[in-house]
Order: sequence, then C-alpha cells, then structure tokens
Amino acid sequence: MKKGRETEMAQGEMMQALRLNGIGDLRYESVPLPKRQSDEVLLWVRACGVCGSDIPRVFTKGTYHFPTIIGHEFAGEVIDADDLSLIGKGAAVFPLIPCRECSACNEGQYAQCANYDYYGSRCDGAMSQYIAVKKENLVLIPEGVSYMAAAMCEPAAVSLHAFRKADVYENDTVVIFGVGPIGLLFASWVREADAKHVVLVARSEERADFARKLGFIDVVDSSVTDVEEYVSKLTGGAGADVCVEGTGSSDALELCLKCTGNFGRVVTMGNPVGDITLSQDAYWKILRKELKLVGTWNSSFSEKQNDWEDVLEAMKDRVIDPEALITHVFGLKDYEKAFQIMHEKTEPYCKVMFTMDER
Repeated sequence: MKKGRETEMAQGEMMQALRLNGIGDLRYESVPLPKRQSDEVLLWVRACGVCGSDIPRVFTKGTYHFPTIIGHEFAGEVIDADDLSLIGKGAAVFPLIPCRECSACNEGQYAQCANYDYYGSRCDGAMSQYIAVKKENLVLIPEGVSYMAAAMCEPAAVSLHAFRKADVYENDTVVIFGVGPIGLLFASWVREADAKHVVLVARSEERADFARKLGFIDVVDSSVTDVEEYVSKLTGGAGADVCVEGTGSSDALELCLKCTGNFGRVVTMGNPVGDITLSQDAYWKILRKELKLVGTWNSSFSEKQNDWEDVLEAMKDRVIDPEALITHVFGLKDYEKAFQIMHEKTEPYCKVMFTMDER
C-alpha cells in the first residue's frame, strides 16, 4: 500500500483532544493518534465549531458511549491517504457515516439511514488535532474559502436543505423564528432568492441587534413585540407565505401557524428539547388555512443532490458569508471558557469556533 508523507508516524504517538469521559466530565487530554483504515484519510483538523447540540451532549445527555471525542462541524487538511492526490488538500467533512445497505441508503437518502454512525457523538469527532474520516465523506474546499468558513459547512448545508423544503418564491414573505447560526444562514438563502420580506424573530434584543448588523432589516424581538400583529401589518393582513420554526419550542410553532397565511408553508427545523404541544386554536390554523407542514432533517449528501458542494460553491462566490457569524475563536485548551459562554450564557454569542493552527 502506498503511504502518504505523514503516514509513518511513530507507534503510540499521542495528540491533544477534548474528550467527554462522562456527563459533565469534558477534559483536554492526550489521547492516541487515530489509525486510519484503507477507506479513510487522516485529517489535520484546522477548525471545529461548537454546535448548540454539543451543550446538552456535554452537560445533560451524554454521547452514545464514553469516552468520546466530540465535535461534528469541522474542516481540515488531508495529511495521509492511499490516494496521494488528496494529500495537502483542504476538506470539509459530512459527519454522518451511512451504512450504505438500508433502503434509505440505496436511494441516496443518507440522513434517513437506519444504522448510521456519526462523528462526535456515536464515534470520535473532531475537537482534536487529528481525525481519521471516510474518504467518501470529504468535500474539497474551493480556493478562497477559509478553514473556519468551511467548518461552517454543516450548519450552512442544514439551512440550505431546509430552505429547499420551503419552496421560497420571489415576492414571498418569509418569517424565521430563531436567529442562531442555522436561522441566520436560512435567512441568507432567502435574501438571495429575492423574497419580498425576510423577517427574523429573536428572543432578545441582543440577538436582534446581531441580526441587524448582518444587514437584515425586518428583525423583531418577540419579548417586546407582538409578532403576529407585526407580520399582519407587514403583509396587509394576508400573513406570511412561509414560516420557519427554528427554536424547537411549542410557543414558536404556535406563532408560526398563526402568522402563516392561507395555503402557506410551515417548515419545522428546530430540534426540540422536550415535548411539543399545540393549542386547539393553533391546530385549527393548519386545517382552516390548509397549511403545508414540512419537516427537515440534516442535509443531502449524494450524487442526486449534494447540499455540501452547493454550500462551498456559494461560499466561494460570496453568496453567503458564514464566517460573519463566528463571534468567538478559541484554542482547544481554552475549552472551559468556550463552553461556559454557551452553557451559562455569560456573554452574547452566535458561533463559537475552535482552531488548531499548530501540529
């Protein structure tokens, strides 16, 4: 077997990583360097984002086994591969590892795989210096796209997948509940589609101000503004064409159903932290307005449709600017501060990112 220039690493060589040893027990420690298989490449991780789902993963829910290196939003440089042409190239990585045997996989619908693996939760992830990843999960980074931008490919692809489910047309009014990274990226796709109105609904003035700084005009702080009334006035009483629930909360879903006009579309995108309930009146809105309720999950990564390749092309062409959402950058050893900001909300943030510039 041909070897890359970095393959012959010393037996038993160690690297630094953030490893979850139990619920609430995240440590920065030395761990063995991963050994790649023939269908994998060894990636020097250059950037890895902290997903909102990593917070309950670390503090309340845990991963599927312990210990686990967490982190699934990442990009890096290939330093070892059987295919020598890959060495030295930058790549983002689709974190879902499909079984490629179930009926969903046979149709290229990998997000619905019945027996998948997943970097950062079911198997070791990328909050580490190096990671061995499947060659088939690589998406090469175009020239001009930074590693930090490429590490935003996962939330950007999730938002693009949801946007495509929404069927947004020119002159539509689109209301997005939730101004986290995915909600803001969804809004970027809507803006590019020349929608008439892009309304972002935040739950605090700090988050609303951040969205305004990104150039969004119609931004509502739901803690002080009647959102249903705002949308009604904006649309002359017709209601929105599309509403997107991006918070995973019952209240936001209720408002989506109330703000959407007749024959409109409601996209459920937020990952719920508990049960979602609806009032009788809200459920009647679905019936009486004949709303189309659409679910969205993960992103497409197949020959038929590849949200990841489309996202990286959009980054290259400056159609979207995910790097503008990064508010905090840390080295791995400063993980306690990074997770404190997100878990305890000690200061405003949008996307927290780890970078690994040294090998």
